[in-house]
Amino acid sequence: MNLQELEQLCACAGVSGCENAVREAIIALLPKEATHTIDPLGNLIVRKTGTAAGKNTVMLCAHMDEVGLIVTEITEEGYLSFAHVGGIERRGYLGKQVLAGKRQVPGVIGLKPVHLLEGDEKENIPPEDSLRIDVGAESREAAAALVQPGERVVFAPGLTCFGDGYIKARALDDRIGCLILIELLRQALPYDMTAVFSTNEETGAGAAQAAAFALAPAYAIVVETTTAADLPGVEGTQRVCSLGGGAVVPFMDRGTVYPWDLYETAQTLAAAHGIPMQTKTKIAGGNDARSITTARGGIPTITVSVPCRGLHSPAVVMQQKDAEAVLQLVRALWGELTQK
Repeated sequence: MNLQELEQLCACAGVSGCENAVREAIIALLPKEATHTIDPLGNLIVRKTGTAAGKNTVMLCAHMDEVGLIVTEITEEGYLSFAHVGGIERRGYLGKQVLAGKRQVPGVIGLKPVHLLEGDEKENIPPEDSLRIDVGAESREAAAALVQPGERVVFAPGLTCFGDGYIKARALDDRIGCLILIELLRQALPYDMTAVFSTNEETGAGAAQAAAFALAPAYAIVVETTTAADLPGVEGTQRVCSLGGGAVVPFMDRGTVYPWDLYETAQTLAAAHGIPMQTKTKIAGGNDARSITTARGGIPTITVSVPCRGLHSPAVVMQQKDAEAVLQLVRALWGELTQK
């Protein structure tokens, strides 16, 4: 896993609907033998010829977009009002450094001073519509010269390696999935490979469905991240999955009930190749599988995810060996389903 390339991808601003910078970074990393097209919804569709065509087309999919904010208004004092794009806990906003708009203007999500807090304010998280982004402007006109309503805002980037193979970065969901697909495309391939880097996954807009309809694959594999709650004080099924436990293959989430035969195939391949694999102990989350599954007459789909702590936050944490397990399992699944 090339950490420099991962840092590069995570640093790209790519809130849903504004994935251009991510798409251009991915194109620059593709092997020269690969060809690519961009569909009307902004999905990047990449093909690479293998030694043979294979019996089935298997669509690999990872989404380019990330959760973030969108500017809704500029106040008279020059502050930015905002709303969330994708699922973000309000606790993740407070006091965070951000980059706003196309110009990536530095800013901070302000906090009310402690000495002004009254009553329940001391205990409760402030509502989103009470928060503002400070970009250092002294008037509405000064702020409007920097950022316009409708432009996106991302948390400040930065990738850090720490501990025993741990990685912290913004937007690991799903830039690590994108890098895994890039790594697969770089390998020598026994069969033709088709990979989709999708848009608008975090809003549930289902752009991957359009790509799946156009490609009409026999199967699809979604390469994702998923919530790991292996934290102090969290027990049993509430932990969902764990860092260090390997690739996560769910049998169901909030968007998809996965075909049992594909789930069993993943288990068999993981055991045969010595790839660490775990499942989710809680029915939670969802991804592009929900829209791919219902494309055309139905496309059997499976998801393979990297477990992450702090998903949809400014500091997502993963372990490198889990990403490597996902790479290995996706490769094995793709080969199996291509010849099924």
